[in-house]
Amino acid sequence: METVELALEKYGAPVYVRKEIVHNKYVVETLSDRGAIFVNETDEVPEGALVVFSAHGVSPAVHAEAEQRSLRTIDATCPLVTKVHKEAVRFAKEDYDILLIGHEGHEEVEGTAGEAPDHVQLVDTAEDAAKVEVRDPNKVIWLSQTTLSVDETMVRVRQLKDRFPDLQDPPSDDICYATSNRQTAVKTMAPSCDLVLVVGSKNSSNSVRLVEVALQHGAKASYLIDYAKEVDLAWLEGVETVGVTSGASVPDLLVMELLKFLESHGYGEVEEITTANERITFSLPRELRKDLVR
Repeated sequence: METVELALEKYGAPVYVRKEIVHNKYVVETLSDRGAIFVNETDEVPEGALVVFSAHGVSPAVHAEAEQRSLRTIDATCPLVTKVHKEAVRFAKEDYDILLIGHEGHEEVEGTAGEAPDHVQLVDTAEDAAKVEVRDPNKVIWLSQTTLSVDETMVRVRQLKDRFPDLQDPPSDDICYATSNRQTAVKTMAPSCDLVLVVGSKNSSNSVRLVEVALQHGAKASYLIDYAKEVDLAWLEGVETVGVTSGASVPDLLVMELLKFLESHGYGEVEEITTANERITFSLPRELRKDLVR
């Protein structure tokens, strides 16, 4: 998000962004108002213009297409996604079959698979896990999309290991710390909640997972909303305790607006549940850093 904001300040509008920079409606609308133009593919960007690649990452083919069109690029891929890309490249070079656990059609999955299309097979459903075939069951590894449910991912891994006992694990966890931390927090609070409200957009994989986790761990009801105004007052009938959480890319102000809304409807006592402290920061893309120091 900061990458697009600084690019607009440094280079002026328009700044093109391939796909949504993050899967959040408010962020996309706010950046659009400031002069960002969101496109689905690089061929929609005028030749020679500036394009930012989203946090979800892109395949080498997308980079090549941008170069062919003489586009100036800023790669805002999340470093945690880049880590998975590098793992795919590494294990493809070692001629492993790579089983990528993720959701079909998600931008992150397309980008990761595009790093080694001849070695990567997508495993989305239990049926996929039952049907996937590998060349050598002694040389196979699983990787994952970074925004999945930790529990469901491990279910899929166990299904795969039943078929391929020598299936190797990734060198380190692929699921994003912000995603797993939020799931842990929801698991902690859900048993005490009549209702869990998740602030996030419907196309945000990690936000959707939080609704599922809440329901699986004791919440009587859970809903996904972009804004406080989307709360149906019928949801609050008979509800004593409301849990509030948000997706990894949701600005804090949207959560605060929801808390203010709930306070106005009788839920004024707030208890914070802390299961992790996040102090990790990432550098801006090198293309932008280089120009900002000039």
